Amino acid sequence: MSQQVVLSPPANALEARLLRALREAGLRLTPQRRAICRYLASTKEHPTAQQIFAAVKPHFPSLSLATVYNTLDALVRLGAVHALGGAGDGAIHYDADTEPHVNLACLQCHRVVDLPCEAVADLDRRVARESGYHILGARLVYYGLCPDCQAAQARSA
Repeated sequence: MSQQVVLSPPANALEARLLRALREAGLRLTPQRRAICRYLASTKEHPTAQQIFAAVKPHFPSLSLATVYNTLDALVRLGAVHALGGAGDGAIHYDADTEPHVNLACLQCHRVVDLPCEAVADLDRRVARESGYHILGARLVYYGLCPDCQAAQARSA
């Protein structure tokens, strides 16, 4: 007996944007791809492919890690998601918020947080104007120790 999957409408504008990007790239909007997009659109975290796989797999037992990677690669190529690189953990973290901002990555706990910064938006506009490029996005990541990890180090010293 086959499992019937109910495809609900996008939960928010970000999820709709991710799905539209996949559709415009000619990719089928499978339930698994929809679930990956929904997860990305619903979190303020900057998950790795493994974290996305672990979150979505219980709902789609046939989901493969390759599907997660392929979907993320397509979204990155389309400029719909940014690949931030590692946060000291050797894993690539993904950010579905493509509005100009700064990412702060803690090299100890590996958490990545957003810092809104109008100067980044100004820089994007300047780069586009002076280069003639149509900017799809940019990544500005600062690496260091978050306040929680700094406090933990101070307590253990």
